[in-house]
Amino acid sequence: MQTWAVLLLAGAFQPQIPRTWKTSDVAALEVPLANPKYSPVQISEEAYYRIPARVIYKTYPVYHPSREPAGYREWLRTREPEIAFDPSKLKTREDWIRAGELVFNTPTSGAVFFSAGDLGDSAFYDQTGMPVAKDGSVPFARWVIRRKGEVEMGSMGCHTCHTRVMADGTVIPGAQGNNPGDRQGARMLSRAAQAADPAQVLARMRGFARQFEMPWLPEDPNRRAQTMSLTELKAAGDAIPPGVTARSNTSLMVPPQIPDLIGVEERRYLDHTGVVRQRSIGDLMRYASLVQDVVALARYGDLPPRSPAGPGARFSDEQLYALALYLYSLQPPPNPNRFDAVAARGKKIFQRERCAGCHTPPLYTNNKLIPVDGFQPPPDHQQRFDLLEAPLGTDPRYALQTRKGTGYYKVPSLKGVWYRAPLEHNGSVATVEDWFDPARLRPDYVPTGFKGPDGRNRSVPGHQFGLALSPEEKRALLAFLRTL
Repeated sequence: MQTWAVLLLAGAFQPQIPRTWKTSDVAALEVPLANPKYSPVQISEEAYYRIPARVIYKTYPVYHPSREPAGYREWLRTREPEIAFDPSKLKTREDWIRAGELVFNTPTSGAVFFSAGDLGDSAFYDQTGMPVAKDGSVPFARWVIRRKGEVEMGSMGCHTCHTRVMADGTVIPGAQGNNPGDRQGARMLSRAAQAADPAQVLARMRGFARQFEMPWLPEDPNRRAQTMSLTELKAAGDAIPPGVTARSNTSLMVPPQIPDLIGVEERRYLDHTGVVRQRSIGDLMRYASLVQDVVALARYGDLPPRSPAGPGARFSDEQLYALALYLYSLQPPPNPNRFDAVAARGKKIFQRERCAGCHTPPLYTNNKLIPVDGFQPPPDHQQRFDLLEAPLGTDPRYALQTRKGTGYYKVPSLKGVWYRAPLEHNGSVATVEDWFDPARLRPDYVPTGFKGPDGRNRSVPGHQFGLALSPEEKRALLAFLRTL
């Protein structure tokens, strides 16, 4: 009893860590795909826990070559490897959150979008538009030391896609990222073709693109990559702007906007199509594990897994719990937009136009799913999920033609819309002004965000609410939205 009292007075935190890959929880985690026969079947609990837990080593910042401290690389080579995540040393909730930040910034692989050589080449930043933080660091990569004297470049942790560098160099962890990853990948593809046999490079790239295919779809647009030339594949990567990325189970043709993780605790469905349900912190842990480690192990219908061998490591339950606590703790940056008289008028317009029906304060989302054109929800979905029968005419391709295609889009939150861009589920519009421009409905419209792999003119359909407002009303509404 005395020990308990001492722990309590010391602020000890006794976490109740869920079992990440518990069979019953995994079975109810995902919303079925539009064709439920091909909904993913995840690996078993036993197979999951046979994957070794990842050892998290201390990592170090990467700097732009013109901002790197003198002798920094030499100093790194003198460092001893240091295990950075040790749950036995975590005593308070704040300890766990700080440990979660380590997990967030932990690389899970090496060169994917860029190499160590790229990061040391000033021309790479100019050619790709990779942003650099105010202190000269590059927050999308880390140096890792697992053996003394060997300094490895690491990336593809949460930080690589979910970190935003603002125009003034401020870093916002968890925000919609703005690392131009797909453009960097296109540059790597071009350089590989110059250094090796272009036919072999093309074959490897087409093999990579097969991860997006849906063989059960009669006219799968993702198969187009198998007939594209190297030039066309490079152009497809170049067409994807920062803030959008063709990640696993999505599409090279209609890649998704990178989600903002700030405020993720308030969301009941994750991903644009609401494919993952969040009923507890355990679900966010499961989602993180899916994205980072075991996404390629799922079986779709009778199709074999894309990577039956599995990853070499996975995050442990303790690491995932710390990561989830960290994500829940993230706060938006200070909002420079004041709630003035114009914004007050905009708030009244927001209420008058019944925007709150879907974007309900204080979360500015009702956390519901909206079926897309061409999808009829099964009768039992009304009881199982939170649906809103209000077709919006939004481009349905991402919701029907990807391995995340549930037939739904979730109602997004408008909180933080002032610092996020591009907007819409695949980032077709660069600004909130563009979203309220009726010209986007025309077939000759040139999207200001993601234009598509061929760069052709196309409409950005759907969500016509607010398009008929007068210029003054739009100005007021936009002023209000920027305060959220």
